[in-house]
Amino acid sequence: MRPFSSRTGFALPALACALLLAYGFYLQYAKGLEPCPLCLVQRGFFFAVLAVCAIAALHGPRGRTTVAYAIGTLLFAAGGAAVASRQVWLQHLPADKVPACGPDLFFMLENFPLAQALKRLFSGSGECAVVDWTFLGLSIAEWSLACFVALALYAAWLALRTRRPAASTASA
Repeated sequence: MRPFSSRTGFALPALACALLLAYGFYLQYAKGLEPCPLCLVQRGFFFAVLAVCAIAALHGPRGRTTVAYAIGTLLFAAGGAAVASRQVWLQHLPADKVPACGPDLFFMLENFPLAQALKRLFSGSGECAVVDWTFLGLSIAEWSLACFVALALYAAWLALRTRRPAASTASA
């Protein structure tokens, strides 16, 4: 076992997710920005990517195990990108097309059946279309989308990088 080995490549995305989550909590608790339901779902996907990458970094996998961790990272990053894409789409709708604001996440989970709560959660509401914060002209959702895409591409690269040497040695 090689904990936090630079050869596996999972420590970097774990650190990136930890920093992104820390900044999200800073914006929420220090700056007073309340996350919408889609923001909370994106936060969950960042936690999932962080968990997979941190476990992989501690495990120090080789070969197929590295590919499995990379695929797990890729799937969670793709899920986060899908949710962030939905929020970016909501933010770019004309004002008259934005859906009405709905109940918050905790109310939905307590009062609706799980399937209905998840459907409402992933469809978003009017509060998800509000842009409270920007940096370099991009909203939090747009930055999240960019980060999820970068994480997914990095995970795909890790998987392909790991598989390539095994394929070339098998043909030799």
